[in-house]
Amino acid sequence: MKLTEVPKVDKITKEDFIAHYFKPQKPVVISRAIEDWPAFTKWNLDYMKAVAGDKIVPLYDDRPVQHEDGFNEPHAKMKMRDYIDLLQREPTRFRIFLWNVLKEVPELQKDYTYPDFGIKLMKKLPMLFFGGRDSYTFMHYDIDLGNIFHFHFEGEKECILFPQSETKYLYKVPHSLITHEEIDFSDPDYEKWPALKNAKGFKASLSHGDVLYMPEGYWHYMKYVTPGFSMSLRAIPRNPKNLAKAFYNILFMRFFDVFMRKIKGQKWIDEKNQKAIVRTNRYNS
Repeated sequence: MKLTEVPKVDKITKEDFIAHYFKPQKPVVISRAIEDWPAFTKWNLDYMKAVAGDKIVPLYDDRPVQHEDGFNEPHAKMKMRDYIDLLQREPTRFRIFLWNVLKEVPELQKDYTYPDFGIKLMKKLPMLFFGGRDSYTFMHYDIDLGNIFHFHFEGEKECILFPQSETKYLYKVPHSLITHEEIDFSDPDYEKWPALKNAKGFKASLSHGDVLYMPEGYWHYMKYVTPGFSMSLRAIPRNPKNLAKAFYNILFMRFFDVFMRKIKGQKWIDEKNQKAIVRTNRYNS
């Protein structure tokens, strides 16, 4: 993989953001965009434990997808205080994925405002993500292909990004939003996954208070170097092609995939994984 460091700026005006990053659809890290938020000084794992300790949270790990798994079904559940104790005590693969702040802990809304980056954000969908040391997400893109602003809190996080133009090199699994799950994007085996050598993307390291802008439909792999959490805000895709693809994903693709899992079982999953390899290796050179 050929990875370029995502540009990092201290602050940015909405005019500069629109001109240099949103319109050309390029990622950027903004390091001082939220210093006026109460969350900047308040949000850490201990604070989340204090305000949300009794909440039951859904947990996910890095096990391969199985045919009996529902769409985004959690692998376990735990009280938030117990989960944070686990994060602070030892490495764990369990992550919290797509945890709705507005629904679960309304008082957290007082700790942040919606930044004006020059595009309209979806104010009903602020989502939180938590992870322990060395836990990671599979390389994936979001079902709605949204423009994403990813705000990181506590600890360090590594991100690898690819635009949709690189999909042909990434071993995308058909009828899904992920690449082949056996790929370790932090240390790829090019003998096993040779087409990855042709993929051109970006890398970024996030610390407390950093904001990563991911353009619409970008593939992303996230690895927690230390325990921490992030919040994502999003805006709908502006490119008509991406908007149409988002509607297809939401209204058809995920239901078709769940249906085929019920009909063909694990054979459907295995067939998709094999097709990902066969199709992608055509682009190896």
